[in-house]
Amino acid sequence: MTKNGHTNAAYVPDVSEKPSKKYSLELAEKGDKYVVKSNGIDEYDPFQHRQVEHPTTNAETMFHFLKGSLGTGILAMPNAFKNSGYVLGSIGTILIGAICTYCIHQLVKAEYELCKRRNIPSMSYPKVAEEAMNEGPAAFRKCAPYIGNLVNTFLLIYQLGTCCVYVVFVASNIKSVADYYLETPVDVRLCMVIILLPLILINYVRNLKYLAPFSTLANAITMVSFGIICYYIFREPISTEGKEAFAPVSGFPLFFGTVLFALEAIGVILPLENEMKTPKKFGGSCGVLNTSMILIVFLYVGMGLFGYLNYGDEIEGSITLNLPAKEILSQCVKGMLAFAIFITHGLACYVAIDITWNDYVARKLGPQRSQIFWEYVVRTLLVLVTFLLAVAIPNLELFISLFGALCLSALGLAFPALIQISTHWYNTHGKAKVWLILSNSILIIVGVLGLVIGTYTSLAEIISTFMEN
Repeated sequence: MTKNGHTNAAYVPDVSEKPSKKYSLELAEKGDKYVVKSNGIDEYDPFQHRQVEHPTTNAETMFHFLKGSLGTGILAMPNAFKNSGYVLGSIGTILIGAICTYCIHQLVKAEYELCKRRNIPSMSYPKVAEEAMNEGPAAFRKCAPYIGNLVNTFLLIYQLGTCCVYVVFVASNIKSVADYYLETPVDVRLCMVIILLPLILINYVRNLKYLAPFSTLANAITMVSFGIICYYIFREPISTEGKEAFAPVSGFPLFFGTVLFALEAIGVILPLENEMKTPKKFGGSCGVLNTSMILIVFLYVGMGLFGYLNYGDEIEGSITLNLPAKEILSQCVKGMLAFAIFITHGLACYVAIDITWNDYVARKLGPQRSQIFWEYVVRTLLVLVTFLLAVAIPNLELFISLFGALCLSALGLAFPALIQISTHWYNTHGKAKVWLILSNSILIIVGVLGLVIGTYTSLAEIISTFMEN
């Protein structure tokens, strides 16, 4: 084991050493795997060993969680309901929300269990995946050295995909406002070119504390904008006439991808839980996670249901694009949300930059004088990647569905289930083990099917749109 408590191999205690603090160890051999058992006396508690400089309260953690989940995704929910129907959409969103919540619980519990076994206070998502695979059967352990990079790859694609969505969203809303005041409609791609330099510059900020005041302002703007959007939704009578309760099955993969993109904030789960003052309160029946997810699902069902019932099949990829073009109030909402999401692009791309630079490029370069220069090159290239993808296919709803199905089916469903199986492979027996394998295998199958079918459907729609243009 390394000095910082991490290990690259399955952990096998040294039985020649005397257990400290009356902590006894028993080794149970399971094939070629050793499992650590304890008598429960003075067992290592990761929560007690976390040293956080500025720990967050339960309320602050919930606020950060809501902030990470409420963005462009909720504005796309009415379009998702168009692909599913208002009855199936409501039931489906609740069901997907419940499954996502369950998977997040399993991921957090697995991290805690693995930290106890390794005697370290916390782990990142890729590290949890790697250590879990080291605890699983022989076939899984062979994959352990690669699973961390695979998780990082999906996280990177997801964050870059989110940035693509932000570019399209900002440009589309700027175009919507500009078209009213200009005689000739503006090409959305021109709007993207206009915001390119500001996007590059905001991603040159290396310390997030300088973006914090703007982020706070963006959050306030977002909340006010949501209130105004609700005013537009409910100012006219809501009717189910002409709206489909159950849409054709062919549209369900697009619905599935959009809801996953909207609901899942899997990349921030472990960092949020690791920064809490009372991390035990994150889980539990009335914990931060359940309370936040219930509120999020309620808001998403409400926005999706009533947004679709109001605008029907005319609903756009973002409900902001359906607001009256001639009214100053609706123009203000589009402008404010464009600004808020522009600021959020810097925060979302920060994660992609952190993964690309710190985990890969900086390690390859090593210590050198020109390291800062190359970091800015990486930052610029990542912004250009998101920009070029957005320019190629400026379709908001298809981007959201694609990256939801491609990345979050794996990160939010399949990987947590795989981690759960591996973590408890040698510590469960009988019916408990059957349930462990059966329940998580179902989640893995759902995740893989969602990834394959959802990605295929989204790509087919994107190609069709691209050919038309």
